[in-house]
Amino acid sequence: MTLYLTEDDVQRLLPMPEAVAAVEDAMRRQAPGGAVNRPRQRVRFPAGTMHLMGAALPHRDVLGFKAYTAIGRKLRFLVMLYSATDGGPLALLEADHLGQIRTGAASGVATKYMARKDATVVGVIGSGYQAETQVTAMCAVRPVREVRVYSRTPERRKAFAEKMARQLGVAVRDVDTPDEAVKGCHILITATYAREPVFKGELLEKGVHMNIMGGNALIRREIDDEAVRRSDIIVVDSIEQARVESGDLLGPVERGLLSWDNCFELWQVVSGHVRGRRSDDDVTMFKSHGIALWDVAAAAHVYEQAKAKGMGRDLGI
Repeated sequence: MTLYLTEDDVQRLLPMPEAVAAVEDAMRRQAPGGAVNRPRQRVRFPAGTMHLMGAALPHRDVLGFKAYTAIGRKLRFLVMLYSATDGGPLALLEADHLGQIRTGAASGVATKYMARKDATVVGVIGSGYQAETQVTAMCAVRPVREVRVYSRTPERRKAFAEKMARQLGVAVRDVDTPDEAVKGCHILITATYAREPVFKGELLEKGVHMNIMGGNALIRREIDDEAVRRSDIIVVDSIEQARVESGDLLGPVERGLLSWDNCFELWQVVSGHVRGRRSDDDVTMFKSHGIALWDVAAAAHVYEQAKAKGMGRDLGI
């Protein structure tokens, strides 16, 4: 039986705490070679781009891929999940929400291991749908008491603040400048499509943890060179993928400000091979691009929950 699971199914079956646990487990499994991840491939054509990314989690008996198209301003996401034992198709999932929540969950995992234990103030630059799950994940792993949000459109950031305050039960306020989001925060999130840095690295205070997740293309950049210089540790999801698409890091590497040899992957931190934070004064950075392993881990969890609860539609294949 091959299940078809809709966006509504995914939203019901993938709450943030469970998504964080699924992504964390996948990262830990990656350490001894117990998980396989392949970087994103892009197929470009006149009307747009198709993106393909695959991964395997043998301990959960699953492998799969995410495919999504970007044509005009429309994105369409699907995940196909297979049995790692016999290759049979297990599920086809609509994956817009799945991608949104697994990205937030990954930042949650990074924050769990890299932010100060007493981090309570979150600054976020960007007020789109990705910013929502980023903030939700912070509240799942730290005792957040205040969130400050900045984006270029006052109406959108105000609506974001009101919505997230209702959902999370914490104080969320919109601010008029990025400086107000950065100064005094313990955790800083950037979730934008910016092509130029969205805050001044000189404003970063000791002990802050950054989740830089907006740009996964060479032409996009959310942080300046000073933010790179100030970082005591830089962790990415995949160095192989970062070498291709990290506009935030490729420039500093080319200018001699950073070496890939001094960057680490998230699985190394989760597994204890690398310390994500050595002191309360460290400035730490997680640069997220989004990897297939998170998609497969999240999809596997959704599939298992759907089977247990009798949800989904049988495709008959």
